Amino acid sequence: MAASPSKLPRWKGVLPAVTTKFDANDKLDAKEMLKSFELQVKAGVDGLIVCGSLGEASTLEFDEKVDVLKVALEAANGKVPVLLTVAEGSTARASRLAEAGAKAGAAGFMVLPGIPYKSLPHETMTHYRTVAKAGGLPVMVYNNPVGYGTDITPEMFVEMADEPLFTSIKESSDDVRRITRIINLCGDRYDLFTGVDNLALEAHAMGAVGWVAGLVCAFPDETVAIWKLANEGKFAEARAIYRWFEPLLTLDVSPQLVQNIKCVEAIVTGTNDRCRAPRIAHTGEARKAIEAIVAKALKTRPKL
Repeated sequence: MAASPSKLPRWKGVLPAVTTKFDANDKLDAKEMLKSFELQVKAGVDGLIVCGSLGEASTLEFDEKVDVLKVALEAANGKVPVLLTVAEGSTARASRLAEAGAKAGAAGFMVLPGIPYKSLPHETMTHYRTVAKAGGLPVMVYNNPVGYGTDITPEMFVEMADEPLFTSIKESSDDVRRITRIINLCGDRYDLFTGVDNLALEAHAMGAVGWVAGLVCAFPDETVAIWKLANEGKFAEARAIYRWFEPLLTLDVSPQLVQNIKCVEAIVTGTNDRCRAPRIAHTGEARKAIEAIVAKALKTRPKL
């Protein structure tokens, strides 16, 4: 008999969607990833999510995804859970990746629909059920109709509630009203995460228990502080940091979020901003614009 959702591991808090590092030869840079991931763990994040949209999943080979997972597991060192993102074009490939991720030691999965195909509701739910069964670990259902064209509606989450492995939702519809709608229909059945950086505090106010964050890669201390202060009811303090952070958080809401965040991360932490083609790291005016935002942020950086 399958475990009930309440008996499975539950995730809350700040879970960075970490970037994938490449060397000058376009190979995985495990050393640089380890350094970046350890920076997050040291700051007190509540988990790591690898190989997501920000992790350039669409450009990674199957074995590379498992290798990135293993680096993150080394960085986490048992202190926080590591989730592997499953974003594959076919349900069969997604299921194989879930099986491999479970074998490699993932705590669970953040699962996307079978992109780039825009599946019908019954196709979407079948995909998720099949992948969950293959991995056998808790699943965070990633809903991002803005980015991927497939909407997992609150009504669909009601229908999916009978699968205990669906424990949480990353809600990235860009409509904070969805949080209330899901809670009204499903109660506390799912743990709700916000997946849009510049809607994070608004989502917390509406009942989200976690933040799958992007700019945390460059500013982990500030990201963790915002969420902890909000959890403690210190909203004035949380808002002050959040308002300072807003120009940076907005860089997450862009087709170039990978280049944007890697650029900020490189400036602030000293890592590299190499991307895998077709993405190309920012240069020229695009980089200058981000440098200006970062310079102002660093000049006015709040004391925590």
